[in-house]
Amino acid sequence: MVDNVYVESDEPLRGRLIESGVELLDEAGMAAVTLRAITRRAGVSHGAPRRYFPTHNALLAAIAATGVADLNARLAPCFDVREASAPDRLRLLGLQYLAFAQERPEMFTLMFRHDLLDGAGADLRSTTVPMFAAFAAVVTQARGADSQRQAVALWANVHGIAVLATNRSLELAAGTTDFGALIEHSVAVHLA
Repeated sequence: MVDNVYVESDEPLRGRLIESGVELLDEAGMAAVTLRAITRRAGVSHGAPRRYFPTHNALLAAIAATGVADLNARLAPCFDVREASAPDRLRLLGLQYLAFAQERPEMFTLMFRHDLLDGAGADLRSTTVPMFAAFAAVVTQARGADSQRQAVALWANVHGIAVLATNRSLELAAGTTDFGALIEHSVAVHLA
């Protein structure tokens, strides 16, 4: 019999490592998301992540997967607003995308760091590709024809606004902080 030993299954420890990484990312930025800091916060040995994540990038991919899931959850209601027109849904999607980027800038940045995440094991494409396909479907509804290129261009425009707004470059260049108006303008231009 073993006394005073806390035994947990693999999944809770794996989840605790990911949660610790998410907290560090949101609180202190990408530079703080080291294996040593994650294990310290999770209260485990420095070798513990290796049981679940063969590389640091694999752990980063798992952390990014939580952000993708959060973004998907945030956008899902915008796809389902049936009483709203397709252009209105696109504006809502763009505004929610921008809001996510501004509220969680470090997570937003990590989610698109394909140089770190590609091949790291989280299969982020299985969630991001359907999200983009749903966005493209709304663009097609708004334009009345298959508009894959238009969807890519609009997403790139919205993503660019979100990135530039998040790092405060847009504020300097445009002289405004009304980034929502820029999203709405972009949707209108791309659907014209």
